[in-house]
Amino acid sequence: MSGMSERMMMRLAVMVIGLLAGNAMLADTHAREWEDPDAPKWAEAEAEFPAFPQEANLREFYVSEVTTHKFYIDATTLSVGKDGVVRYVLVVRTSGGATNTSFEGIRCESGEMKIYATGHHDGQWAKARRSEWRRIENKPVNRHHAVLARELFCPFAVPIKTPAEGLEALRLGKHPAVNFQ
Repeated sequence: MSGMSERMMMRLAVMVIGLLAGNAMLADTHAREWEDPDAPKWAEAEAEFPAFPQEANLREFYVSEVTTHKFYIDATTLSVGKDGVVRYVLVVRTSGGATNTSFEGIRCESGEMKIYATGHHDGQWAKARRSEWRRIENKPVNRHHAVLARELFCPFAVPIKTPAEGLEALRLGKHPAVNFQ
């Protein structure tokens, strides 16, 4: 009989945990829906392609000790739009010698990024074929986006206020507020 009651207790515990987890997820969903129903809906501002990056304007930033690539932001292209999007030109140099250039944006509030255009070797921009907002994940393949968002341009999911603030974060290797997260 004690084996039966242990089994019943285990089932009961699993059911309670499941119910609590389900309620927590529903509460989170409803909280987001009811935060501010009168708040205006977010609208993305039009992004104009910047001038193609020049070597003298590139600011390197650290991604991780395991990557062999070098990552740079063109200092002259860093901006913060009225829509709260931090936009910049990213230059990635691979260990094999290839250079990838892209014009991107980070929506700090939602933790998403978007590629607006990719750069060609002739110094021209090509509009990105898939230009939609995608969640930033801290995975090896896109760790640089996580660093830009979490450590440099979006401390506490809040965008930098000015390009100068972002450039200072690049110079320091992280935003000063990151020390307090």
